[in-house]
Amino acid sequence: MSETLNAVLAALSAGLPLLLLHFVVALVLLAVGVRLYMAITPFDERRLIKAGNTAGGVVLAAAVVGLAMPLAATLATSALVVDILLWGTIAIALQLVTFGVFAAMVRGLRQQIENGNVAVASILAAAQIAVGLLNAAAVAG
Repeated sequence: MSETLNAVLAALSAGLPLLLLHFVVALVLLAVGVRLYMAITPFDERRLIKAGNTAGGVVLAAAVVGLAMPLAATLATSALVVDILLWGTIAIALQLVTFGVFAAMVRGLRQQIENGNVAVASILAAAQIAVGLLNAAAVAG
């Protein structure tokens, strides 16, 4: 029993610092991605959410999920921090491009989200989550 416990503790002490490092890197990438996303959108998500605008909340929530999925896949498949940084950066870029393409296709997107159009927000959310899923699958191989 003592040998098994010692082996478990040794594995934990060797693996836990790496796990925490990778997790923190992924969280930082997620925070950076969300900040960049909020910076490029033509609406103020914080203000909309504070005012109870469901459309604004849906769009921001989907962006967070869309960013988190490929980051999670990167964590599951990468042994090196540099891989997480590289693929995480690509995931962020793809989400920003997704928003840009959607915004170019939907006339008056800002006004529709600010007016609380949940239908438009839902379609944007679906696009963000779909791209996040495809990106996660691509990262996972």
